[in-house]
Amino acid sequence: MIRRTAKGLGMIAVAAILLALPALVNVPYFLHLAVLSLVWVIVAVGLNVIQGYTGYVSIAQAGFMGVGAYVSALAALRLAWPVWGSLPLGFVGAAIAGLVVGYPSLRVRGHYFAIVTLAYNMVIWILLVNVDWLTGGDAGLPGIPRPEAIWLPGGYTIGFRTRGGYYYLALALAALAVAGVRRLARSRVGRVLVAIRQNEALASAAGIPCWKYKLGAFVVSAAYAGLAGGLYAHYTGFINPSPFNVDSSLNAILAVILGGSGTLTGPVLGAFILVLLPEYLRIAQVFRLIAYGLILIVITIYLPRGLAPILASGARRLPWMSAPDASSDER
Repeated sequence: MIRRTAKGLGMIAVAAILLALPALVNVPYFLHLAVLSLVWVIVAVGLNVIQGYTGYVSIAQAGFMGVGAYVSALAALRLAWPVWGSLPLGFVGAAIAGLVVGYPSLRVRGHYFAIVTLAYNMVIWILLVNVDWLTGGDAGLPGIPRPEAIWLPGGYTIGFRTRGGYYYLALALAALAVAGVRRLARSRVGRVLVAIRQNEALASAAGIPCWKYKLGAFVVSAAYAGLAGGLYAHYTGFINPSPFNVDSSLNAILAVILGGSGTLTGPVLGAFILVLLPEYLRIAQVFRLIAYGLILIVITIYLPRGLAPILASGARRLPWMSAPDASSDER
C-alpha cells in the first residue's frame, strides 16, 4: 500500500510539472524542445509495441512518420481540410501503409525482418524525394497550418498557434498514446505479444495465430508514427523528406533501447533523452557528437535493460518505498 501510494504521488507530481511547464520555462527554445520530445514520445511508444512487446525490430518507423506527416499536410494544403480532420487522416494513412508493408515483411523473422523494414523506409524516403509534383521534393511543403482554435462554452477558446498552446496539444496526444499502449499491454492481446517475444514457436504450437497478432502490432506501431508525423508537420509549418530517413528510424530504436524496451515508461524517458541530450552537449562544441556517442555506448553496454528499470529499482530502495519491518512493529 505504501509503495502504491508513493507511486501514485510520484505520477501526480510528474503530471503537475508537465502541466505547469509553459509557465515555468522562460526560454521559448526550451518549450520548442519539449514539444519535439513529446512528438518523439509518440513515435517511441508506438515502436515499443512491435519492438519491446513483440520482439521484432522495425527500421521503418521514420518512414511511417513521413507518411503521416505528408498525408496530413497535403489534406490541409491541397484539399483545404481542417487540421482536426487531417491529423486523423495521417494516422489512418500510416496504418494503411503499415498494413501494406507488414503483410509481406512479417513472413520473415529476426535480422531479416529488420533488413526488409530498412528497405521499405528507404523506398518511402525515395518516393517523398522524387514525387515532387505531390510532395515538393527536397524543397518541401511550406505553409502547413496549425490546428484551429477550440471554442468552449462561456466564450473561452483554446488556441494552438503559440508554442505553449501547441505544447498542451502534444502533451494530450502523448498521454493518450501512452494510455493506449498501457491498456494494450495489460490486455489479452498484450500477453499474447509477450508470449510471441519469449517463444514464438511455442506460442504457435499452442494454437495462437502469431502472424495476425504481429501484423496488428506492426499496424499500431505505424499508426502511432503517422500521428506523430502529422503533429510534427503542423507544428513546424514546413516539412521535407530529411527528417524521415533511416537515421531517424535508428534514433527511434535507440530511444526504446535507452529507456527500456518492453516497459511502459522506458520509451517516454528515451524520447526525452534523444531530444534533450544532444542539445545539452552543445556546450562541448567540437566534441559534442563524440561525447553523445560515448554516452550512448556506455548506457547501451552497461545498462542493457535501459534506464527505466534501473530507476524503478532505485526508487524501490528508498525508505518510504520499502515495506515496514515486522520486528520493528513488535518493538
